[in-house]
Amino acid sequence: MESSVDEHWMQRALELARFAASQGEVPVGAVVVLDGREVGSGYNAPISTCDPTAHAEIRALRDAAARVANYRLSGATLYVTLEPCTMCVGATVHSRVSRLVYGAAEPKGGAVQSVRKTLDEPHFNWTVAVTGGVLAEQSGQLLSEFFTARREQKRRARQSSEA
Repeated sequence: MESSVDEHWMQRALELARFAASQGEVPVGAVVVLDGREVGSGYNAPISTCDPTAHAEIRALRDAAARVANYRLSGATLYVTLEPCTMCVGATVHSRVSRLVYGAAEPKGGAVQSVRKTLDEPHFNWTVAVTGGVLAEQSGQLLSEFFTARREQKRRARQSSEA
């Protein structure tokens, strides 16, 4: 049962990631779910907002905290299409999210399992349960397509300037 629920919410996060891509942002989406309902959502927007902290997770956590009128989100699950970075893992702990579910691994900056195992560090006063790899192929494909297109745009721009 949990896996079908996780896939449902990850599909929602993927919708947000697709929207981010349509805005020229790296396609990452996030959803905060509490008591079976969406209480927060976000997508990557650091480029359009000129804000280096405007990651999907941070935006979803801010949205959820505002909607529930509490900076602590105990009992909530954060769904995100890409393994979170160190900043986002820290925000997840500080917001007291109970569970983190992510899609694709992030081999260059993932702070859950890939590069660092930040949530395994013993000094935190809050434990976050983790499930990785939910709809990982779809999440990874979206990212691959985005970066392939971006490289092609840069190649074309280079060729135009050389002509």
